[in-house]
Amino acid sequence: MTTLTCTSPIDGSTLATRAALSLAGAHAVATRARAAQKAWAARPLSERRDLVMAGVARIGEQQERMTLELAQQMGRPIRYGGEFGGFNERASYMASIAEDALAPLVIEDSATARRVIKREAAGVVLIVAPWNYPYMTAINTLAPALISGSAVLLKHATQTLLVGDHLAEAFHAVGVPEEVFQNVFLDHDTTSALIAARAFDVVNFTGSVGGGKAMERAAAGTFTAVATELGGKDPSYVRADADVDAAVAGLIDGAMFNSGQCCCGIERIYVHESRFDEFLTKAVALVQGYKLGNPMDKATDIGPMANLRFAKVVRDQLAQALAQGAKAHIDTMPADDGGAYVTPQILTNVTQAMDVMREETFGPLVGIMPVRDDEEAIALMNDCQFGLTAAIFTADAVAAEAIGDRLETGTVFMNRCDYLDPALCWSGCKDTGRGTGLSVLGYHALTRPKSYHLKKG
Repeated sequence: MTTLTCTSPIDGSTLATRAALSLAGAHAVATRARAAQKAWAARPLSERRDLVMAGVARIGEQQERMTLELAQQMGRPIRYGGEFGGFNERASYMASIAEDALAPLVIEDSATARRVIKREAAGVVLIVAPWNYPYMTAINTLAPALISGSAVLLKHATQTLLVGDHLAEAFHAVGVPEEVFQNVFLDHDTTSALIAARAFDVVNFTGSVGGGKAMERAAAGTFTAVATELGGKDPSYVRADADVDAAVAGLIDGAMFNSGQCCCGIERIYVHESRFDEFLTKAVALVQGYKLGNPMDKATDIGPMANLRFAKVVRDQLAQALAQGAKAHIDTMPADDGGAYVTPQILTNVTQAMDVMREETFGPLVGIMPVRDDEEAIALMNDCQFGLTAAIFTADAVAAEAIGDRLETGTVFMNRCDYLDPALCWSGCKDTGRGTGLSVLGYHALTRPKSYHLKKG
């Protein structure tokens, strides 16, 4: 039997353990979901939607639990109050557009024929959720999948085992059937075996590139839809006409919040050479004012990274960059223990050949480079195997959109970053993977089109 263990990054203590399901037990869970799905889909859309939103509201009543458990599981400081704001925003938006997004598309309804395209629930959806924003990433798929009539199995990350428990408890308490939404504990081999056995109709995975490849290999030949959001190395560009104060505030927060452990966090900053010194001076001053420490302390800005192995990646990239000539601007902070507590760091004298400017860091470390013009910025922003988001700080919206048209990315931001707008499609390209989340397109990804050509007379 495999035991899944959540180790708290605060002090290395064991916070929670769960026994992973056996293969037979996992198949039984998936079978129960499939058996319950048709009856769930037969319920009125309004009823499914209201039950989902009742579950969301139930979580909202327990925000203190959310905040405390997030700090314990993955180190996010309690001063930020959990994730309910984004969790509720995403679920509420998807609930508000459900009727229109799932409405039949009538091509013709005449005396001679009725032609229409309907949306049908996918069936059984597996969500493999990540630990870094464990509520918000789960609800991205959980809400539209349930609302559109599918049954859901949620496999949460080992680092955030308690989040899956919390979500299931809340949704079951308001009346979502236990067989329709099941929180499951699975090891990698069992997950792959279920996918290969066509236990699911859709697999939604957020995680590493290696994990995404494993999902696709398991699904090979099954025709199971696999949606992935994988690695990122999100770039930003500060143009000569930018508001530097706003750029510093937005981009440094985008690079450092949650200890840099954000899917769409800023990992590379390119600044027009005429604004480089000003930007750097202000960015360094901002980071020097941060307090690294215990996330249970309300004065803490940055807590520990979620796991020692994640911190090691950051330290290794930093050491490599310094050995290759990069310059660090932040002195080691008192709470930096050489382990999970990592000093947030700004690097200059970086080159595009360094891992810190090419490989995902997923930590509080960002490189800043000067660029001559838009052309150089575009070339450097695209010089990466990932493509999730890119941010442009400028006073010129026309220029920002023109630059965005040339960027290899899923989302283009102007004068903001590190945000997921539920009305827009959340997607990526290159090694970031392929998927379609939220917006009306999120419903399309979680349903099947069925065409009707009904000839009358």
